[in-house]
Amino acid sequence: MSMLGPWRTRATSLLNRYHARRAAGARGAAGFVSRPEPRTVGSLARGRQLAAGNLLFAGHLVEAPGHLPWDLRAPDAAFSEELHGFGWLDDLAAVGDAKARRAAQDWVWGWQARYGRGSGPGWTPDLAGRRIIRLVHHALFLLSGRTPEQSAAFYRMLSAQARFLSRRWRATGPGLARIEALTGFLYAGLSIEGMEAEAETARAALARECDTQVDAQGGIATRSPEELLEVLTLLTWAQSALYEADRRAGPEIAAAIDRIAPTLRALRHADGGLARFHGGGRGLEGRLDQALASSGSRKRRPEGLAMGFARLSAGRTSLILDAAPPPGGRASLNAHASTLAFELTSGRRPLVVNCGSGAVFGDAWRKAGRATPSHSALCLDGYSSARLGAPGQIGAAQRERLTDLPREVPAEISRAPDGLSVQAGHDGYVATHGLTHARTLELTFDGRALAGEDMLFAIEPAHKALFDRRMDAVSLAGLPFQIRFHLHPEVDAEVDLGGTAVSMALRSGEIWIFRHDGSAEMSLDPSVYLEKGRLRPRGAQQIVLSGRAMEYATRVRWSLAKAQETATAIRDLVRDDEDDASTDPNQDSS
Repeated sequence: MSMLGPWRTRATSLLNRYHARRAAGARGAAGFVSRPEPRTVGSLARGRQLAAGNLLFAGHLVEAPGHLPWDLRAPDAAFSEELHGFGWLDDLAAVGDAKARRAAQDWVWGWQARYGRGSGPGWTPDLAGRRIIRLVHHALFLLSGRTPEQSAAFYRMLSAQARFLSRRWRATGPGLARIEALTGFLYAGLSIEGMEAEAETARAALARECDTQVDAQGGIATRSPEELLEVLTLLTWAQSALYEADRRAGPEIAAAIDRIAPTLRALRHADGGLARFHGGGRGLEGRLDQALASSGSRKRRPEGLAMGFARLSAGRTSLILDAAPPPGGRASLNAHASTLAFELTSGRRPLVVNCGSGAVFGDAWRKAGRATPSHSALCLDGYSSARLGAPGQIGAAQRERLTDLPREVPAEISRAPDGLSVQAGHDGYVATHGLTHARTLELTFDGRALAGEDMLFAIEPAHKALFDRRMDAVSLAGLPFQIRFHLHPEVDAEVDLGGTAVSMALRSGEIWIFRHDGSAEMSLDPSVYLEKGRLRPRGAQQIVLSGRAMEYATRVRWSLAKAQETATAIRDLVRDDEDDASTDPNQDSS
């Protein structure tokens, strides 16, 4: 990061503070012009925990019954950001009883008393937009039983944040943060007395962002499926709020929604959850279905990649492969080194997964979750396919951009003789080892068997020379690699058939068998599954194929098949090996 980075961060913070205090000193609104219907959906279980004083934010559990969260010392910046975003209002409103309402009211008016004059870590445009959306959605829930003085403080708080957003929304980063800030700004203009003139400003700005942030294929720069879902959700909220206020959303917002919806359908597994890539999770329960229904679009993606992901679907099985370069620059702050990693789901049960984002469990887990070994991909010589750069201050937290990214990631989806196939490769290891990684995946038409092949090969003379130098450095012992297949925690796996296979039992009763061609050593090792809403990572298992690249070309074949298809998959592997041997020009004809 350049020397200007810390200066820009400090300048942004100072400007936020200046405009927050100016906005807080202005006269507050007297009430609502109109109020959009509440659309945010929270967790009933989490709401009950919060009402009882058990605060779980960003992987930290703080037990503080009878205390306001603003009186506590935040364990880290991520905890503070989540707290100041007011997302917990959705959870408390989901409970909706007197105890939850009292907790929500105490927290909201406690925030106003402590930070309402423009101080504190919550005065950033993206957090202000997030707060306004929740406060407007749950205003009826919050204002019930309040005194006129308390109601006046509530409207004063909303007005201050709306004015702050009118001056500072441009300071947000591109993508989700800016769209969230503008949606909050739009809500304020449509709902709060005295802000009506700002509604068109917010709508026009949001329309411009739809054109610049959502590409022609319905993707965003971060390539995070869950973040794309949040963008679609915000745009449908904005569109509905404009419609309810008898205003036109404009063609740009509707067109962006129409582009995003089919892309999200392509990134959804057979069980209804999103593929977990680039810092995103499966999505809140029901959020994806609700967003797609609200979009009004029934389109599906044409054949090809969706936001850089290849999807194979047959029978009850879905496979999603990361088949494009990872995000770069500012868009890579939460991105993962997951090129050519895949996930596979059978029916309602995930089988092969990625570990996921560890951001909710602290800095060490966040970094570990971004590395290639945390994905169902090939890792060469302990290197990730992209590396983390030096940390820099991004907002209130330290973040690293991805560097040394794969530049060339060709991918092609086609029909195999008995199914669907995707072939892809990346050059992420060319600069360090001279080797290109290529992966082929073939899913049968009935979705009951998957055949895979991973190759490492040196193409150009310069690549071969670099490979030779790396081999000399290890005394010709070969460059170690591992191909990992992380399994979902609910998959029961054990080594079978005398150590030549791994059998995996799903909760549905299905049995899947993993086999390989014997060119690598197979082991069943511990793994983790990282997901939001838990106190600690869940234990899981991973299948690991370990080998060494000794020549300019190294190949490993493997297969996944339901139990009754195992014999056929093994015969196919043997047949392929025999075919290769019979066509090898270097084979002795005698």
